[in-house]
Amino acid sequence: MPTDAPYLLDQLEAADMLEIDGLHAGSFVLNEPLLDDADMAAEADQPFASEDVVLTIECIDGRERRAWRFSYNQVMEAEYRAEDDSWSLGDGKHRLRCLGALAVGEPD
Repeated sequence: MPTDAPYLLDQLEAADMLEIDGLHAGSFVLNEPLLDDADMAAEADQPFASEDVVLTIECIDGRERRAWRFSYNQVMEAEYRAEDDSWSLGDGKHRLRCLGALAVGEPD
Protein backbone atom coordinates (compact mmCIF):
# COMPACT_ATOMS: atom_id res chain seq x y z
CA MET A 1 0.00 0.00 0.00
CA PRO A 2 1.42 3.43 -0.89
CA THR A 3 2.47 5.60 2.02
CA ASP A 4 -0.06 8.29 1.09
CA ALA A 5 -2.99 5.85 1.16
CA PRO A 6 -5.59 6.58 3.84
CA TYR A 7 -5.90 4.38 6.91
CA LEU A 8 -9.18 2.52 7.20
CA LEU A 9 -9.38 3.04 10.97
CA ASP A 10 -9.06 6.81 10.49
CA GLN A 11 -11.85 6.77 7.90
CA LEU A 12 -14.05 4.60 10.13
CA GLU A 13 -13.65 6.99 13.06
CA ALA A 14 -14.77 9.91 10.86
CA ALA A 15 -17.57 8.07 9.02
CA ASP A 16 -21.27 8.63 9.65
CA MET A 17 -22.41 5.69 7.52
CA LEU A 18 -20.86 2.70 5.78
CA GLU A 19 -21.64 0.92 2.57
CA ILE A 20 -20.80 -2.79 2.75
CA ASP A 21 -21.31 -5.12 -0.18
CA GLY A 22 -23.64 -2.54 -1.75
CA LEU A 23 -25.81 -2.12 1.37
CA HIS A 24 -25.97 1.10 3.41
CA ALA A 25 -25.36 0.65 7.11
CA GLY A 26 -25.84 3.51 9.55
CA SER A 27 -25.33 1.19 12.49
CA PHE A 28 -21.71 0.33 13.14
CA VAL A 29 -19.56 0.21 16.25
CA LEU A 30 -15.83 0.44 16.79
CA ASN A 31 -14.30 -1.34 19.78
CA GLU A 32 -12.87 1.76 21.50
CA PRO A 33 -11.03 -0.11 24.30
CA LEU A 34 -9.21 -2.20 21.68
CA LEU A 35 -8.33 0.95 19.72
CA ASP A 36 -7.02 2.51 22.96
CA ASP A 37 -4.77 -0.55 23.44
CA ALA A 38 -3.47 -0.17 19.87
CA ASP A 39 -2.80 3.55 20.46
CA MET A 40 -0.88 2.79 23.68
CA ALA A 41 1.23 0.20 21.86
CA ALA A 42 1.98 2.71 19.08
CA GLU A 43 2.99 5.37 21.61
CA ALA A 44 5.33 2.84 23.25
CA ASP A 45 6.70 1.95 19.78
CA GLN A 46 5.49 -1.63 20.27
CA PRO A 47 3.84 -3.83 17.64
CA PHE A 48 0.14 -4.56 18.06
CA ALA A 49 -2.04 -7.26 16.56
CA SER A 50 -5.33 -8.76 17.67
CA GLU A 51 -7.98 -11.15 16.44
CA ASP A 52 -10.53 -9.39 18.69
CA VAL A 53 -13.44 -7.75 16.89
CA VAL A 54 -12.79 -4.05 16.28
CA LEU A 55 -15.65 -3.32 13.85
CA THR A 56 -19.25 -4.50 14.01
CA ILE A 57 -21.67 -3.49 11.24
CA GLU A 58 -25.43 -4.12 11.16
CA CYS A 59 -28.11 -3.28 8.61
CA ILE A 60 -31.47 -4.44 7.31
CA ASP A 61 -31.57 -6.03 3.85
CA GLY A 62 -35.26 -6.23 3.00
CA ARG A 63 -36.65 -8.08 6.00
CA GLU A 64 -33.36 -9.71 6.91
CA ARG A 65 -31.00 -8.32 9.56
CA ARG A 66 -27.40 -8.65 8.40
CA ALA A 67 -24.29 -8.34 10.54
CA TRP A 68 -20.56 -8.32 9.87
CA ARG A 69 -17.71 -8.47 12.34
CA PHE A 70 -14.09 -7.75 11.52
CA SER A 71 -11.04 -8.24 13.70
CA TYR A 72 -8.41 -5.60 14.27
CA ASN A 73 -6.01 -7.56 12.06
CA GLN A 74 -8.57 -7.80 9.23
CA VAL A 75 -9.14 -4.05 9.32
CA MET A 76 -5.41 -3.34 9.36
CA GLU A 77 -4.88 -5.71 6.41
CA ALA A 78 -7.72 -4.20 4.34
CA GLU A 79 -6.67 -3.11 0.86
CA TYR A 80 -7.57 0.38 -0.30
CA ARG A 81 -8.98 0.69 -3.82
CA ALA A 82 -8.48 4.27 -4.97
CA GLU A 83 -10.52 3.85 -8.17
CA ASP A 84 -13.77 3.65 -6.20
CA ASP A 85 -12.60 4.90 -2.78
CA SER A 86 -13.39 1.57 -1.14
CA TRP A 87 -11.71 -1.09 0.96
CA SER A 88 -11.45 -4.81 0.31
CA LEU A 89 -11.86 -6.79 3.56
CA GLY A 90 -12.02 -10.41 4.62
CA ASP A 91 -9.69 -11.80 1.93
CA GLY A 92 -11.54 -9.77 -0.71
CA LYS A 93 -14.97 -11.15 0.20
CA HIS A 94 -16.36 -7.77 1.28
CA ARG A 95 -16.25 -4.25 -0.14
CA LEU A 96 -16.51 -1.37 2.33
CA ARG A 97 -16.93 2.37 1.73
CA CYS A 98 -16.91 5.01 4.44
CA LEU A 99 -19.47 7.77 3.95
CA GLY A 100 -19.88 11.13 5.65
CA ALA A 101 -23.13 12.87 6.41
CA LEU A 102 -24.32 15.55 4.05
CA ALA A 103 -24.92 18.90 5.64
CA VAL A 104 -26.88 21.75 4.16
CA GLY A 105 -25.31 25.10 4.81
CA GLU A 106 -26.66 28.63 4.74
CA PRO A 107 -27.04 30.07 1.23
CA ASP A 108 -24.25 32.47 0.23
